[in-house]
Amino acid sequence: MTEETAGFGKESDVPADAGEPSDADRAAASDQEAAPGAPSAGDAQQSEGDVSAQDVWEAEGGDQERAESAEGAPASELEAARKALHERTQDLQRLQAEFQNYRRRVDRDREAVKEIAVANLLTELLPVLDDIGRARDHGELVGGFKSVAESLETVAAKLGLMQFGKEGEPFDPTVHEALMHSYSPDVTETTCVQILQPGYRIGERTIRPARVGVAEPQPGAAGGKGEAGAEAPAAEEENGGPDEG
Repeated sequence: MTEETAGFGKESDVPADAGEPSDADRAAASDQEAAPGAPSAGDAQQSEGDVSAQDVWEAEGGDQERAESAEGAPASELEAARKALHERTQDLQRLQAEFQNYRRRVDRDREAVKEIAVANLLTELLPVLDDIGRARDHGELVGGFKSVAESLETVAAKLGLMQFGKEGEPFDPTVHEALMHSYSPDVTETTCVQILQPGYRIGERTIRPARVGVAEPQPGAAGGKGEAGAEAPAAEEENGGPDEG
């Protein structure tokens, strides 16, 4: 039995530890046994990919919403600015119209005050102008007094003073003041037959009416003439017509 059995004396080519699992395999197996429901590495990678795609989609949707809101914000601001501009324009137009009305009112009041001041001044000068007129009527307006009187009348005329009132014009109670009254067969309506004091006006404003004497048609003058004219043909008919020459 000294001879070794053939085949048993040679060393095997398979390593001694070939049939034994490694430490890594044992650790993976133990982990799999400890957590049988846990996902594998491939499943974990696939879930990570799904979450990343969803996150990307949500991020893109949020960016779009933010972009839309960013576009809507300038439009609303522009509309608000246009509305404010329209309101300010209306306010400016209203203020301009009020200012124009104020200027016209001030100019009108200024002219009225000027006319009143001039009228008051010329009213105080009317007695002087009456004295000048009477001196002229009596032939006493001579020498240096004549030059002064004419200068005063020229200045009054430049200030707008106008004289009115003449004999023979119809009586107008709005511009005439009747101080004397009489009847006359020479008039057919109430007429100014005598100017006692001339009237004065500035523009359309009368500062003193003309003081006049008026005459009216004589009562029954028209009827008397008609009766006399009717009696004359009757007398001619009774006498056989007009006498022949």
